[in-house]
Amino acid sequence: MAEDSGLIRVVIADDQRVVRDGLSFLLSLIDGVEVVGTAADGGEAVGQVAALDPDVVLMDLRMPHMDGVEATRRVRRDHPRTQVVVLTTYADDSSVLSALRAGARGYLTKDAGAEEIGRAVHRVASGSADLDPEVQARLLDMLPGEHAAAPTTRTGPAPDGLTDRELEVLSLIAAGLSNTEIAERLVVSEATVKTHVNHLFAKTAVRDRAQAVAYAYRHGLVP
Repeated sequence: MAEDSGLIRVVIADDQRVVRDGLSFLLSLIDGVEVVGTAADGGEAVGQVAALDPDVVLMDLRMPHMDGVEATRRVRRDHPRTQVVVLTTYADDSSVLSALRAGARGYLTKDAGAEEIGRAVHRVASGSADLDPEVQARLLDMLPGEHAAAPTTRTGPAPDGLTDRELEVLSLIAAGLSNTEIAERLVVSEATVKTHVNHLFAKTAVRDRAQAVAYAYRHGLVP
């Protein structure tokens, strides 16, 4: 485990051997990271997590037998200590949104270099989120315009004690609006928006806007 060895222990899940081998090589170049296992499909990935207790899984989305979304869901349900970084061939892959909701904390395209992969692995292992800018942009493009900025309809209490106004601000952050744009939309001062942002960041334990977007998707707060 990372806390014992000082290394972040990683399992790579991808149905293409050349991709698994390439990722293993890239990760071998990154300080503080150790590849402890590989898997050729989602079921194998879940089994490797159960056997090896890695800190992070690099998870392909499209695999035979069990896809990456279902594997992510099972890993996060049964082994919550292990974080998942999704790997997707196309930034507009609609499965990325499902993976967010399944509990993935990092999102990379397969053309990411060693620096981006290393950053994502380190960030999710420390409890943060890491969104590839292109993936985040495509996710925002999937949202249906103005509807994405509207508050969602909830059947229960808001997570982490968020107020209705904080939920509204979070929804607008997830829609890609700046503080200035949010202030204009809500007809309030930018200082008021900053106060709401600071409060919701504190309540949800997110550190930046990328993590806030991930939080919103993970909790189903964006339509």
